[in-house]
Amino acid sequence: MNSTTTLSLDNGSNSAESSAPVRASRMREANVANLLRLLRAHSPCSRADLVRLSGLTAPTVSAGIRNLQRRDLATSLGQGSSSGGRPPDLLEFNARHGYVVGADIGGTNLRLALADLNGTIIGRWASLLRAERSPKVITDMIASGITHLSQQQKVLPKKILQIAAGAPGVTDTTAGRVLSAPNLTGWQDVPFRDLLESKTGIATTVENDVNLGALGEGWQGAARNVADFIFLAIGTGIGAGIVVNRVLHHGANWSAGEIGYMMLPGLSDEPPTTDQPGALESAIGGATIERAWTAPAGSAALRATDIFDLAAAGDRQARELLHRTAAQLAMAITNLSLVLDLSLVVLSGGVGGHPSLLEAIQRRLERNQFARPRLVTSSLGGEAQLHGAVWLALQAAGLRGFRRATPEVKSKRSPALVKVS
Repeated sequence: MNSTTTLSLDNGSNSAESSAPVRASRMREANVANLLRLLRAHSPCSRADLVRLSGLTAPTVSAGIRNLQRRDLATSLGQGSSSGGRPPDLLEFNARHGYVVGADIGGTNLRLALADLNGTIIGRWASLLRAERSPKVITDMIASGITHLSQQQKVLPKKILQIAAGAPGVTDTTAGRVLSAPNLTGWQDVPFRDLLESKTGIATTVENDVNLGALGEGWQGAARNVADFIFLAIGTGIGAGIVVNRVLHHGANWSAGEIGYMMLPGLSDEPPTTDQPGALESAIGGATIERAWTAPAGSAALRATDIFDLAAAGDRQARELLHRTAAQLAMAITNLSLVLDLSLVVLSGGVGGHPSLLEAIQRRLERNQFARPRLVTSSLGGEAQLHGAVWLALQAAGLRGFRRATPEVKSKRSPALVKVS
């Protein structure tokens, strides 16, 4: 019989006695983890507050707080105000106990954010991407940026607990591999997490960049407190981050949200391939809009957003391009809504964030009797991916109790289920 599928039970007293200390230790760890979560959420607060919020006994809370204080995760603020009795001692979560790094690999540049454990960004770094965009080059750039940030902000490298990096392609977050990223160089089945961990010595999580945008909007943006929504990024490429019942949806093969490959009436019927843009992206991506624009003689080429500005001003050719783009996107959003029953679509990206495009899509969706989700533009703009990376890094670090990962800890990966709080 396969030993990996066999569960052996022994009801002898020796086994029960030997397992009791293990159960007690796990219970203490669970109590401390719960108190840490509550302290972060309600800081500053008193021990009495934590007793009330946790349902634990006062001695258990006191022991847990001593544990957190020894680990420099909780600090005392002294006495708070009294409502008629002894003033309570207030405790605060020490957000400067450690730091996380969020990384966003964009179409033209690489951006990093250094944040404390409350998610407050304290430093930023950015660099233009050169023509060479191989995994080694990007890895070296991220490591260099982290060194710059740690020196600039006077943060000891050992206090950086986690990196979360977003890649513009299909990403297996469990294995930490970028399966394909057509807009980069040589990114086919790249062990990106291992490359970054080997280079930096810091535990790393990797994710699709548009999925990070969805996490950012769900954390601090237009989709906050929304259970079912799509973050739709439209720029040079087109992609979607899908959140269902507050959980980021990756799909069976990690390609959920790759709607740039969606096949619609009037578009190419060529089968999707990982090394070429998809049918929808080829039809209405920013580069396609710009190529379709016929500039007057002697005029400079325009960006897609400039063309939409002209559409808003009444230019006939620009309006045709705007409405063609809106028609295709309205069909895509309708189809997504019929499958997922969305309540919200957040439009983002250089093209997607244009108000004239949102208005044109909205007019088409209003003709639907149902499958007509609310449309908004991203409230975080180009920052959505960075905020999502910071949030994801905080979740990964939090699962370890904000301890710096050892090689043994890094080998025990958490599930890919990402729940947006």
